[in-house]
Amino acid sequence: MSRLNPYLAGLIGRCPNCGQGRLFEGFIKVAARCETCGFDLSSADSGDGPVVFILLIVGMIVVFSMLIVEFTIHPPIWVHLVVWLPLTVVLSLGAMRPFKGVLIAAQFANKASEHRHGE
Repeated sequence: MSRLNPYLAGLIGRCPNCGQGRLFEGFIKVAARCETCGFDLSSADSGDGPVVFILLIVGMIVVFSMLIVEFTIHPPIWVHLVVWLPLTVVLSLGAMRPFKGVLIAAQFANKASEHRHGE
């Protein structure tokens, strides 16, 4: 059986070790162990990395789109609020799991871990 690329596994929310088990227990809570291979996922921590990437990417998409619409169509302010606020929320929440999964998979692929002095 060929192993799934850890980055692709993280992107689709699967264990970066085996590519079969679920990476997440809830929406973005990382499972303690892989249900398939037993790989310990408890030390996996993406920190604020996904949020930073999502902020930059979604912010760029929404702000540039909003500016283009404003300078070409000139809609009233309520149109901007009705269109861009929900779009920002949907894009941000939709990108959270894939980005978090990829960053956790990158930790796995690069064998990243915290270094503690004196242990």
